[in-house]
Amino acid sequence: MSFKPIKIFLTGLPGCGKTTAIMQIVDNLDQGKIAGFYTQEIREGDTRKGFRWARFDGLSGILAHTNIKSPYKVGKYGIDLTGFEKSIVPILDVKQANIELFIIDEVGKMECLSRKFIAAVRELLASDKSMLATVAQRGAGLISEVKSYPGVTLLKLASSDRDKVTSEVIQRLSFLKGPL
Repeated sequence: MSFKPIKIFLTGLPGCGKTTAIMQIVDNLDQGKIAGFYTQEIREGDTRKGFRWARFDGLSGILAHTNIKSPYKVGKYGIDLTGFEKSIVPILDVKQANIELFIIDEVGKMECLSRKFIAAVRELLASDKSMLATVAQRGAGLISEVKSYPGVTLLKLASSDRDKVTSEVIQRLSFLKGPL
């Protein structure tokens, strides 16, 4: 790789549009050069019941749900750690030669229950691969670690400036622009 890898993390309060920003950025990139996942709420009416993960290759599954019985819990949600590790951790492998950008939405409490996920994120941070990720605004362990990692650009997102920050990130990742 002939350029310095870009490592951008978006943070902000829940509901500020981190995932929306990720999806807008991904729409402007060459899909053949990215790997990773994003998360979505699972809602029944006005009630949030859990969270789904979806990979950029189309595979999706449940990360957390009020109906999941698991020894791993965050709040009222049971976490499907086995499914997450089986489906998400392998796509974060830095050895994928054709992948130039890894996208992680998000480095949060649920995801950080997985030691394999933590190891994969640390390996990506230390690699010559570029990263675009979201990270919880508050939290210890890996959540605070990634924010101060050497070479990471941390951008705070708010609903009012999401479009501006999104445009800035698209510009920084212009080496991956997809066909318009």
